[in-house]
Amino acid sequence: MKDTPEIAAAKAEAERSRAQLLATAQELQDRLSPKTLTREAWEGAKSKGADLVEDAVDAVRARPYAATGVVAAITMFLAREPLMDLASKLMDGFSSKKKKRPTPKRKTPATTEASE
Repeated sequence: MKDTPEIAAAKAEAERSRAQLLATAQELQDRLSPKTLTREAWEGAKSKGADLVEDAVDAVRARPYAATGVVAAITMFLAREPLMDLASKLMDGFSSKKKKRPTPKRKTPATTEASE
């Protein structure tokens, strides 16, 4: 039995649509693969990180003193425990030096008369 031209055209159209659907499904599978998603996420993170660094450099160039103050404040915050320990040791050192000083002996009038 021979197909009519309309049936042949419909079969050809169905085959073309099927091939297009399979190509789209393959493309989606490739796009949603973990490897592709990971690569795209990494590229996005690198791009965002580069943008942040560029913005930070521009901000430092525009206001170097403010940036220095911020960095110093962050550093002091992060190193607060060692700095407090150092300050405590320094204060203990100063107070112990004051305690260790010998007091000079004063000559009393009774000792000056006896020595004469």
